[in-house]
Amino acid sequence: MLDLAQLRAAVVAHGPLVRVVVAGHEGSSPREAGAEMLVWQDGQSGTIGGGTLEFEAVARARALLERSGAPVLTRIPLGPALGQCCGGSVSLVSHLLDAAALAAMEGQALVATGQGEMPLAVRRLLSAARGQGQSSLARLVEGWLVEPVTLPKRQLWIWGAGHVGRAMVAVFEPLPDFEITWIDTSRARFPEAIPESVTPIWSERPEALAAHAPPNAEHLILTYSHALDLELCHRLLGRGFDWLGLIGSATKWARFRSRLRGLGHQALAIDRITCPIGDRSLGKHPQAIAIGVAVQLMNITQKSETEITGDRDSTGRKQRGQPA
Repeated sequence: MLDLAQLRAAVVAHGPLVRVVVAGHEGSSPREAGAEMLVWQDGQSGTIGGGTLEFEAVARARALLERSGAPVLTRIPLGPALGQCCGGSVSLVSHLLDAAALAAMEGQALVATGQGEMPLAVRRLLSAARGQGQSSLARLVEGWLVEPVTLPKRQLWIWGAGHVGRAMVAVFEPLPDFEITWIDTSRARFPEAIPESVTPIWSERPEALAAHAPPNAEHLILTYSHALDLELCHRLLGRGFDWLGLIGSATKWARFRSRLRGLGHQALAIDRITCPIGDRSLGKHPQAIAIGVAVQLMNITQKSETEITGDRDSTGRKQRGQPA
């Protein structure tokens, strides 16, 4: 399945990239249909397996990246073409992705990738998905890759990889409803082992990444710097968010409120920021803070539900089951 949140985070971190997908296979093959890897100019992630198969696919992907070409469907007989022991053949679809391409996929149940005019059979599949919510396994249809889009998760951006940031990731990462993006100023600030389901991004100017956050993301600001915390609050108020929590005391928040007003933000907008966060009765241990924040966020309904019903709670989000 096509995971837009994961792809968006990868594009933010690495710029335009090529996604290589196993669209189908006949006979024995190294990986199943739907396996994928991402390739950018100086790196890659994921795997389609097969050693030589993957090596050559990466080379083709980088060539596609350089010329910004249309999607490419390649059928490879593994034995005759690559000398591999697998007796089958693999069909790969390679397509270029950037922010504009991902924006065009938003809100779709199925996405179709291919060259030339879209076949009627593919158009019918997309129409059925839009009209009836039908989904499908990834498959090739007349040379086009048709694949379902993963259901959206709550996008949680955690700013800061210190003790509290690490505790937040440890608590939220196992929860099924959250897609975590983790930001700090350098790789050295993160732990050596980062869960595979978490997308780490490091930048010398992390505040610049605020412009790339989904407008409906939820944020936890926990950095080592009060100045950076303030700048992130400032930029995210301009960007838009679903929920924003800032670590700190009541004194810090009073100071931040005053400075945010000085930066031109209205009181109603500033009031959408939650500070302090968590449950202060649990104490100040990083894990205790993280548990309190997790309870706080899990008691908040997702945006899709709050647009239908609910009153605002103390965090600025609507509560389940209350009249609109």
